[in-house]
Amino acid sequence: MRASKCIDVEGHVSAGFEAVRDAFAENFSRRRELGGACCVYHQGEKVVDLWGGVRNKATGEPWEEDTMVVVYSATKGLAAMTLAIAHSRGWLDYEERVCTYWPEFAQQGKDTITVRQLLAHQAGLFTFDEAVDKNVVADLDRLAEVLARQQPAWQPGTRQAYHALTLGFYEGELLRRIDPQHRSLGQFFQDEIASPLGLDFYIRLPESIPDARLATLAPSGRFAMPRGLPIRFLLAMVNRDSNIHRAMNVTLGFLGLDEERIYARNLEVPSGGGVCTARAIAHAYSVFATGGRELQLRPETLQALSDPAIPATCGFYDECMKLDWRYLLGFMKPGPSWPFGSEGSFGFPGSGGSLGFADPKAGIGYAYVTSQMGAALRDPRELALRNALYSIIAPKS
Repeated sequence: MRASKCIDVEGHVSAGFEAVRDAFAENFSRRRELGGACCVYHQGEKVVDLWGGVRNKATGEPWEEDTMVVVYSATKGLAAMTLAIAHSRGWLDYEERVCTYWPEFAQQGKDTITVRQLLAHQAGLFTFDEAVDKNVVADLDRLAEVLARQQPAWQPGTRQAYHALTLGFYEGELLRRIDPQHRSLGQFFQDEIASPLGLDFYIRLPESIPDARLATLAPSGRFAMPRGLPIRFLLAMVNRDSNIHRAMNVTLGFLGLDEERIYARNLEVPSGGGVCTARAIAHAYSVFATGGRELQLRPETLQALSDPAIPATCGFYDECMKLDWRYLLGFMKPGPSWPFGSEGSFGFPGSGGSLGFADPKAGIGYAYVTSQMGAALRDPRELALRNALYSIIAPKS
């Protein structure tokens, strides 16, 4: 399907939000969109719910209302919500040392690392020094031993480095330790967030979800990446000894990321394996943006998520990403390299263009997902949708 072809946009927008529909349609005619969805909640009301295009480039099958797609690191925001639930229930103190809840974690000089530092990618644990494959990931007890044995790359708290795939594994074991039922992060998410809210979001995709509901990702192309990413990051990605190469290669090979099977079934990768609809992401963030009543979130928890990010000793420069990124309690925060929402917003983007976030100031829960992998750090398709949205709600917020 060529980008210039006329695409029928499905779904609805509330009165006043037509500009978002226009931007969504223009993504197909002007920005090489293949298939995708955008959803927005405003003050608890769903005001944008759009989808269109195709979910599979090879077959031309259309993107349907219930089509789901893998969203890579956008999963991190939903994974962090599980720890926010634990905080609201009094099981977790963000300022406490991780080893207070997980004694074995104290090995290799990790005894002073706080929960806050770990969730801010400031623990120096962005890779594994020993082999980790899908068999290890599937055995949570064995995985916990590997996590506990890992030595930080530097003095924790001094530098920041994107824990691209390891963070979710550390979050999962921490949650298992503090949850009275000792559930995995994926199971906890389903029980305490997805099921109560009716979300089509899986951190561990079950066999019961048919392939017909899943979008297949189309690659961005060999020549797209140099135009879309900072040169320092690109140079690091081709250097096998770089921090980002080591961080990203932790789990390659067991996510099943190939043309035949891009979804890992019954395997939890909380930092990058989430499969969902845009509607599910937007709904979850909407709850966090509007008081959290549906999940019994305490005001103290929501305030902690809305607070500004706290830098490592050496600042916000990320030793993996080679730019200024800001993290707080498992979420990304707005910053010079990645502005989004209003002051106090929190969320997470995913490789290829997906994004979900909460904007408490504006009462926004927002999400965009796609079947066409993009290469830009700030995807022009998503940015067009977000700019259209904020042109509407900014005067009201």
